[in-house]
Amino acid sequence: MNEQEPGPVVDLRLDRAHSSRIYDYFLGGKTNFLADRMAAGQVLGVFPAALVAARINREFMHRATRFLAASGLRQFLDIGTGIPTPPNLHDIAQDIAPDARVVYTDNDPIVLAHAAALLLSTPEGRTAYLQADVTDPTGILTAPQLLDTLDLSRPVALSLNALMHFVPDDGQRRAHTIVETLKAALPSGSALVMSHATADFTPEAMRKIIKIYGDAGTRLQLRSRAEFLRFFDGWELLEPGVALSHQWRPDRPEDATHVTDAEAACYAGIARKP
Repeated sequence: MNEQEPGPVVDLRLDRAHSSRIYDYFLGGKTNFLADRMAAGQVLGVFPAALVAARINREFMHRATRFLAASGLRQFLDIGTGIPTPPNLHDIAQDIAPDARVVYTDNDPIVLAHAAALLLSTPEGRTAYLQADVTDPTGILTAPQLLDTLDLSRPVALSLNALMHFVPDDGQRRAHTIVETLKAALPSGSALVMSHATADFTPEAMRKIIKIYGDAGTRLQLRSRAEFLRFFDGWELLEPGVALSHQWRPDRPEDATHVTDAEAACYAGIARKP
C-alpha cells in the first residue's frame, strides 16, 4: 500500500544546481541538468574521488538497511532521500522483510516528481513520500503521511545519510538540535543511521567544494569526527562505532582496502536507542 502527497505545481528551478541532482550525477543517474553537471564538474575538478565517495556512501546505506531489517526493524524513516536510484531503501528492506514500512522525505521538488519509483511497495508492506525539509523536524514527525504509515510507539530506523552536512549551525537550524528532536520522538529499540562528509583528510579540497556549493545556493558544513560523534549522544553505537563509510561492516574485508580515507571523506555509523 502506498501514499503520496499530491502537492501543488512548483518551479523545479532547473537552471540552478541542486545537491540531490548533483549526487544523482555522481551516482550515474539521469535526473540531472546542465547546472547540476556544471557544478558536479567543478567538484570533480578539485576532488576527483567524488564519484567514489558517492558510490561507497550509497553502498553504506544498502548495508545498513540490510543489517537493520535482518535485525528485526520493520519501520524506516528516510530523510533526505534524494532522487530514486535502484535499489532504493524499501527495495532492500522489503526484500528481507516484505512487511517493512518506509516513509521517504526530501525537500527537492524534482524528487516528488519521481516519487512513484519510491512507492512500489510489497503488498504486505507500505511506503509513503513526504515533501518536507529536515530543518522542520516537528513538521515531519506530525505529517499525516508519516503517522498513517509508521507507528511511533514501535522502533523506527531513522536514516540521515549524506544529509546533515547541508544543515549549517546557525539560528534555530542547528544540526545537532534537529537530530535530537527526531531522536526524542522515537521509542527504545529505534536506530539512527547516519553518514556525513568531512574535511578531516582533504581540508583544502573540501574548502573549495564548500565554495562551489555555496555559489550554487547550497550551504555546506563539513564536520569533524568528534562533531559527527555528537549526533549519537545518548544512544548505543553499534560496532565498529564511527568509521569511514567504506569501513563500516564491509561485505568483504577487501572492500575496505580499495578506497583511501581521503577518497571516502565521509563518516558513518549506526546507534540504537536504549
